[in-house]
Amino acid sequence: MRKHIATPLLLVTACSLAVAATAHAAQWTMATPYGDASFHTQNNKQFAEDVAEATNGDLTITVHSGGALVSHGEIKPSVRRGTIDAGEVFLSVLSNDDPIFEVDTLPGVAGSYEDAYALWEATKPMITELFAYEGLIPLYAVAWPAQGIYTAEPLTDPNQFEGLRVRAPNINTQRFVNNLGGSPTETEESDIPTAFSTGRVDAMITSSATGNSMAAWDYVTDYTDANLWLPKNIVFISQRSFDRLDESTQDALMEAAARAEERGWQMSRDNNDTSTAALINNGITVSEPNDAIVAALQAAGDELFADWESRADDDAKQALEDYREQRDR
Repeated sequence: MRKHIATPLLLVTACSLAVAATAHAAQWTMATPYGDASFHTQNNKQFAEDVAEATNGDLTITVHSGGALVSHGEIKPSVRRGTIDAGEVFLSVLSNDDPIFEVDTLPGVAGSYEDAYALWEATKPMITELFAYEGLIPLYAVAWPAQGIYTAEPLTDPNQFEGLRVRAPNINTQRFVNNLGGSPTETEESDIPTAFSTGRVDAMITSSATGNSMAAWDYVTDYTDANLWLPKNIVFISQRSFDRLDESTQDALMEAAARAEERGWQMSRDNNDTSTAALINNGITVSEPNDAIVAALQAAGDELFADWESRADDDAKQALEDYREQRDR
């Protein structure tokens, strides 16, 4: 029987092919602060699957949910430093960087999905430019359902806000709670049950989706569907990681991102319906605010908007004006 002996040339060729194949495939890490039950996380995981399929495995993205890999506040810096390749954050947590990032948490600016998407389209160029300064590329943004107020008793009198410890996930919501006379507490979504059980918070401003995924019926009885605003999450990547991809992989990535944005907005609409039903089915009373509460929310919102205008630059104000002109056509 004749033996086959690998020559040095064959060994070199085989090794070269193996190295080339390994170098060609990219494996990315993505961090999100939201748990697996969140429709945002589900959308991100579908995005990762779409990318892997479209690139025949040349680019794979592993989604680490629930803040398990990187805390919410460290996600953007980690992508900027190159520690991870991609991340998702609640857009308005970036408000310290520029007021444009909090425009979608201003009451009365966008009160419907159609308006919220138009606001994203109007502000996207400026947001993209700000991200580019830090070596980042926004991939897609998806709105949460409109925000309401969860309380342990019916919310009927504005005086109930006085001293109320309210979970507020970003600085703009914290300002809003202060304007109402409450005491804001910054709490990540994953920490909501502990915050209620330990008495750190008495109430929270968030969506039907978060109330459902966090089983809000375990610690509150009422949800006032105030339709305050439709905030967004934004998914973004490192420019350096993107530049390492070949052109066809880049194109596949961006096409998958466009589908993720479209799919995510529909998932948000659907989730709002199912989550509201879940709240009701689990004993939470869902109601619209009465006139007194509406007036208090409006006054707090007007104060919040005046504060935003005092800090926003001309570009941010122009982006908001462009949105309003488009909306009012």
